[in-house]
Amino acid sequence: MKSLEQNKCPAIGLFQPAASDGQSAGLNSLEALRRIDQPLFLSKHDDALVIQAGTELSEPGFPGATASLPFEGVVAPCLLERLGDPGFCSDHGIRYPYVGGSMAKGISSVAMAKALGKAGMLGFFGSAGLLPEDVAAAIDQFEADGGNDPYGFNLIHSPNEPQLENTLVDLYLRRGVSLVEASAFLALTLPVVRYRTHGIHRDQTGRIVTPNRIIAKISREEVATRFFSPPPEKFLQELVASGDLSEEQAGLAAQIPMAQDVTVEADSGGHTDNRPAIALFPTIAALRDRLQQQYNYDQTPRVGLGGGIATPASAAAAFAMGAAYLMTGSINQACLESGTCDEVRQMLAETRQADITMAPSGDMFEMGVKVQVLKRGTMFSIRAAKLYDLYRTFDSIDALPAEERQKLEKTVFRMSLDDVWNQTSNYFAKRDPHQLEKAERDPKYKMALVFRWYLGQSPVWANQGEASRRVDYQIWCGPGMGAFNEWSRDSFLQDVANRRVVTVALNILFGAAIVLRANQMTIQGFYPDCGEELTRPLKAEKIKEYLR
Repeated sequence: MKSLEQNKCPAIGLFQPAASDGQSAGLNSLEALRRIDQPLFLSKHDDALVIQAGTELSEPGFPGATASLPFEGVVAPCLLERLGDPGFCSDHGIRYPYVGGSMAKGISSVAMAKALGKAGMLGFFGSAGLLPEDVAAAIDQFEADGGNDPYGFNLIHSPNEPQLENTLVDLYLRRGVSLVEASAFLALTLPVVRYRTHGIHRDQTGRIVTPNRIIAKISREEVATRFFSPPPEKFLQELVASGDLSEEQAGLAAQIPMAQDVTVEADSGGHTDNRPAIALFPTIAALRDRLQQQYNYDQTPRVGLGGGIATPASAAAAFAMGAAYLMTGSINQACLESGTCDEVRQMLAETRQADITMAPSGDMFEMGVKVQVLKRGTMFSIRAAKLYDLYRTFDSIDALPAEERQKLEKTVFRMSLDDVWNQTSNYFAKRDPHQLEKAERDPKYKMALVFRWYLGQSPVWANQGEASRRVDYQIWCGPGMGAFNEWSRDSFLQDVANRRVVTVALNILFGAAIVLRANQMTIQGFYPDCGEELTRPLKAEKIKEYLR
């Protein structure tokens, strides 16, 4: 280990080195940093700077301690449980401040959420884009295990299908799903307010109790403001009028934030505004502080960070900025528990940061909203952009030039547009008949539904590994995937077969703790000589040895 101005470092205290492990003469810097539960003392020994575990003299000595020694620097313990906000972990019944965010179409699967829950973390099932009966089947799978481990479900904003959002809320309330991740919301809706306020009451001590909790995923200040604020009065009165709330409950609801936890979503896969985390997070945290001062909630809302969290360094940066918890996404899709196919996992394992692009979103196609997807190895983004250009240019399917229509039917849809409409009609007849009524009145909307068929099927082809449609795979992915692959290169995690969601999570958290401890050394003028080994991935069993 190197030190700046070694001979000028004054002693700042005395400590007793631990002798029980036979390494009191000095620890290897990497091994010392990995002992995250131990304080480290940086001192001179035989005219050389060494790292030693021990205890300050102000604390009771322990058996085997040798004579006291001066130290010039100190590194505090950094337990994984204390990296974020302990209140977040306590409220959600987890050990570590780590969340596996929801990825649509069941990519964040039941198996993934269960694995995270059993490991003391929190996982969300990706219910967006699925039929209500498929979501109900997922709830059945969680309940089959007794439902003891923490988990949550996604509730995605559906501006084109408001009835679907309402149906999912009905399902969640009926089945007792008490935690949802609210994502892609442009504004609050009556269903999400109904979910949040359902069953609100005071306990025997007078404290307001909200049985249903929301973790809101946002990337815009105006949306964050809505979730940090109480439910809008107009929605509360609608719920009172419909009998969903009493006047007393509406009064209680006016004293709580819509979301107790808000995830700042930076540059990520899927729906994203490509915002830089280092600029966005402090802005949202400051907004939270202002609104807390305004509303004076009994419990201050917490702010987590997601989008680009893919390495120990990015995780450490998030915690250093004050994140209450981490949320990961793209890197989980490359893990064995994800609800996609092995071919997609391999494609993700070969992804670099420049291999991603933006493409039209299926659920908000007409609005021009885009999602971030994998570009390398597919033609999806190009074909989806072409569909959106045609939608903007023409007013109906019949208005399409014959040549353009033939190209679409031959290369993109691989069937006639009439057949695509027949499939679309059958789908919405079950899911939301109102969409068909609107399409009959508006030819341009009918064209949008036909084009959305391709955007809706492309992730299904990817998840199922439909080989004949490989060039049309829609794979939601952010630049963090490339960062993860670079970090894990030449380690056991380079092999897709070794990528398990808990192993990845433990490495990110454990590595973050090591980075933060190493930073404590550097700001005191001491530099660990670990190089790339500092956060090199370790197998889960090895990490757990350090956590005991």
